[in-house]
Amino acid sequence: MKIGIVCYPTFGGSGVVATELGMALADKGHEVHFITYNQPVRLDFLSHNLHFHQVVIEEYPLFEYQPYELALSSKMVEVVRKHELEVLHVHYAIPHAYAAYMAKQMLKEKGLDVKVVTTLHGTDITLVGSHPTYKTAVEFSINNSDVVTAVSNNLKETTNTLFNISKKIEVIYNFIDTDKYEVLHNEECKRIALAKPHERILTHVSNFRPVKRVEDVVRIFSEVHKEIPSKLLLIGEGPERVKAEKLVKELKISKDVFFLGNSTEVAKILCYSDVFLLPSQTESFGLAALEAMAASTPVISTNTGGLPEVNTQGKTGYLSDLGDVNDMAKNAISILKDDATLKRFKSNAKKHTKQFSLESILPVYEGIYKSIV
Repeated sequence: MKIGIVCYPTFGGSGVVATELGMALADKGHEVHFITYNQPVRLDFLSHNLHFHQVVIEEYPLFEYQPYELALSSKMVEVVRKHELEVLHVHYAIPHAYAAYMAKQMLKEKGLDVKVVTTLHGTDITLVGSHPTYKTAVEFSINNSDVVTAVSNNLKETTNTLFNISKKIEVIYNFIDTDKYEVLHNEECKRIALAKPHERILTHVSNFRPVKRVEDVVRIFSEVHKEIPSKLLLIGEGPERVKAEKLVKELKISKDVFFLGNSTEVAKILCYSDVFLLPSQTESFGLAALEAMAASTPVISTNTGGLPEVNTQGKTGYLSDLGDVNDMAKNAISILKDDATLKRFKSNAKKHTKQFSLESILPVYEGIYKSIV
């Protein structure tokens, strides 16, 4: 099939999932065209079936903010016509689903009927899409998609609560390429470069937005650090980094906390880790948690959003109430306190990811595409 994928080309979960899905589809022989303003960060062009089309936004003094939706929908029309795409799979409701609807209408005038699959990822619904400024357009775009999917049951329920949705929403969990992590674990893990043999490594990966509560990550680590020799790796960039750096200095733990910035080698870093911290205000699914588990890293998280659908209490890690730093620190210490307990949690986390494997999820998306074309 010929499939267009529209996503944000960033380190965020929706962009990662869309990119991994596109590469997997290309590996299966489908022709995949990414349409976005930059090349997605994880996009690997080793397959000849992968193509990238950049959306260029022309500067015009009339506009204080350049109209990306217009440029995007026009680019979709151009790519669909030139490459005879059958499906546009758009990730994130704003502005992608709306732009796809406009493209679909323009193409109808040319006698072309491209199908639109919209995947909802979380904050496009819970934080942005429900705002009165966007709600009507988002609701309209969802209801006029050919198929709508959500990455967790929690997100599906939230969407149906916040909007008047006439479309059936199908739940398709995010996935993980477990083979990638098997290769990493078979390689020598250069853990010694970051911590001494007797020290534990705790890790957090995010875009450092307020919803990720990075200061809670630092406070949790500070409590663990008092009991267990350990290091904290913080991967990502964003508006909360400055506050986190300030807190690290105030708690006098700077020598054991490393801000590593954005990285394309998250899987390798997780290979070094003993516990993953995710105290988010909300997560529609928790792809970062799933990636950690695939690298045999148990997860300490909140019990919000879709996280209970990913992280199993007392098996792959622990879930705590939002903001309960002490409970999260206590749970982390209980996992890290001895090698036998840590080994058990690591094994459980790894096994748990099998149900979220690429091999399980990819055929579901293929089935959806085939059913509507």
